[in-house]
Amino acid sequence: MAAPTERRRWEREQARLKAGVVEQDTEEWQKDPNFTGLERVGGVDLSYVKGDDTSACASLVVLSYPALQVLYEDCRMVAVTAPYVAGFLAFREVPFLVEAVQRLQQEEPKLRPQVLLVDGNGLLHHRGFGVACHLGVLTDLPCIGVAKNLLQVDGLARDELHREQIRSLQRSGDTFPLTGTSGRVLGMVLRSYNNSSKPLYISVGHRVSLDTAVRLVRSCCRYRVPEPIRQQKGG
Repeated sequence: MAAPTERRRWEREQARLKAGVVEQDTEEWQKDPNFTGLERVGGVDLSYVKGDDTSACASLVVLSYPALQVLYEDCRMVAVTAPYVAGFLAFREVPFLVEAVQRLQQEEPKLRPQVLLVDGNGLLHHRGFGVACHLGVLTDLPCIGVAKNLLQVDGLARDELHREQIRSLQRSGDTFPLTGTSGRVLGMVLRSYNNSSKPLYISVGHRVSLDTAVRLVRSCCRYRVPEPIRQQKGG
């Protein structure tokens, strides 16, 4: 567990960074129906060694767009020392992902991604500031949260109504909004692949609108999981 003083420090830091989140499109390519001008899409992930929550592989992949060919891959084993605290996952994981982006910037600046897909949540979070927001603000890159499971916040629940809504997603591209009890739309549920009824949970990270985030994720899917994230796992 994190000490109370560390938790308070994290809360202050999270609130300070959250003020920097931009929830709308900021790039010209985002406003184009075909994303003309988008050439490089990145994906980041921190995956833990089985049975060991202190050893992980921090990976960054950059793909060409729209062909989705791998241009750059970086995977480093890292020692994760910060404790896991619900709602503060980013303090445990983001420093390693920021380092990966910085390494790319130094080694291959021409391959810097124009947007990052993050295996996790953005605004869909206990305090509206998940890993995708945190990474976006620190790198100043457009970021999109792509989660495989529903984070149950603001009254959202994996209940029968939610399961019924998922069943209503008949084909690839079908969506429904995740509206919390606060009335705020926190993300979108997307059926990303005809052959999988399991959806994705898309949320804004930074410098992107929710509609653009959903369109882009869908355009990066050959299977259920979008290629910039799927390629982390070696396919």
